[in-house]
Amino acid sequence: MGELKAAFIFLAPGADPEKHKAVVRTPVVELHVVGVKDYEEACNVARKLVEDGIVAIELCGGFGHKGVAKVVEAVEGKVPVGAVRFDIHPGLENKSGDRIFG
Repeated sequence: MGELKAAFIFLAPGADPEKHKAVVRTPVVELHVVGVKDYEEACNVARKLVEDGIVAIELCGGFGHKGVAKVVEAVEGKVPVGAVRFDIHPGLENKSGDRIFG
């Protein structure tokens, strides 16, 4: 089995994807973790990650249904997009990202 190059995008008010990022390397997975401030930035980051060879993207529980759909549309079906699911998220004042960034 080859190495899986994947990404996890999380929402955090004030996050800067140029500063708030990390790469975790294991023998089988290279995971890029990136913080973004809103859905628009998530879409831009997702497109860039795909250009850089990411083959799967997972979104944090702060992304509501609309946010997930926006990222899926942004990557144009080039990679699968998954999501951790919360109806409300404790890191977003117990609201859905849809309510905040909708």
